[in-house]
Amino acid sequence: MRIVIAGGTGFLGRPLARQLAAEGHDVVALTRGSGSQGRDSIGSGGRVRDVAWVPDGSTGPWAAEVDGAGAVVNLAGASIAGSRWSNAHKQLILESRIQATRSLVTAIEQAEIRPPVLVSGSAVGYYGPRGDEVVTEQTEAGTDFLADVCVKWEAEAQRAASDRTRVVRLRTGLVLDKDGGALPPMLPPFRFGVGGPIGSGRQYWPWIHRDDWVALTRVAIQSPNLAGSMNATAPEPVTNASFARAVGAAMHRPALLPMPAFAIRLILGDMADGLILSGQRAVPERAERAGFTFKYRRLDDALRAIFNARE
Repeated sequence: MRIVIAGGTGFLGRPLARQLAAEGHDVVALTRGSGSQGRDSIGSGGRVRDVAWVPDGSTGPWAAEVDGAGAVVNLAGASIAGSRWSNAHKQLILESRIQATRSLVTAIEQAEIRPPVLVSGSAVGYYGPRGDEVVTEQTEAGTDFLADVCVKWEAEAQRAASDRTRVVRLRTGLVLDKDGGALPPMLPPFRFGVGGPIGSGRQYWPWIHRDDWVALTRVAIQSPNLAGSMNATAPEPVTNASFARAVGAAMHRPALLPMPAFAIRLILGDMADGLILSGQRAVPERAERAGFTFKYRRLDDALRAIFNARE
């Protein structure tokens, strides 16, 4: 079937597109670039085509790809950690997600043959800072900036829900792999032997290996009875201090030198409290109830696989 991925050339979209194409699906990656006629065929007959779009809240020629598609996956949006959180960048974070989602939802609503599923990205930031409280999909939304972004983002996606289209809101945690995402920028201090916990180290960091994220997203696409919110996180979230120890062990480096909270706030501003110094002890209750089996349940195993692959 044809599967449309908005953000299909990014850190998450690329491997998802590759896996779906390897299974024989034709994947359309919506990109802000000029687009291309297609990439080399992958696997058993599938391929990935880049199609240009302008995610400004309206539709365009690209919407023809949505009409009759077997699934739409929405991963579009400006990087949350790409810049200090000035008022302008906060607005960009919000608007890029709302407008891209609105474009996709409008295309779905106008399609003669609506896709049966929209899997729309969100984040565990939906829940706001939660200390050591165990967070499931039933937990209410937080009240900070990221929670507000996620609430509005999900509400926009939910407009696509109908008797013909189910909507899965995928609340993703910290996605780990070797070639992008949050992990590589964390590594230099450990290489120089000065890595360690950040702030108190007691804040929980819900994480997931990228392979498991791809597999879970495939389940969301393929399970006709699955709709609503789903935490895309490993079953065993860890504190920041435990995360630092695990990274140090995987790299055979010490993880003893903490970074004080005031220092990270000086470097990152508001982003420090929103992303680094707070967190959620989020668990994938719905995924496990649906029978999903995580390849990497423990952080040590995930990091070992990642660092072995680097060698």
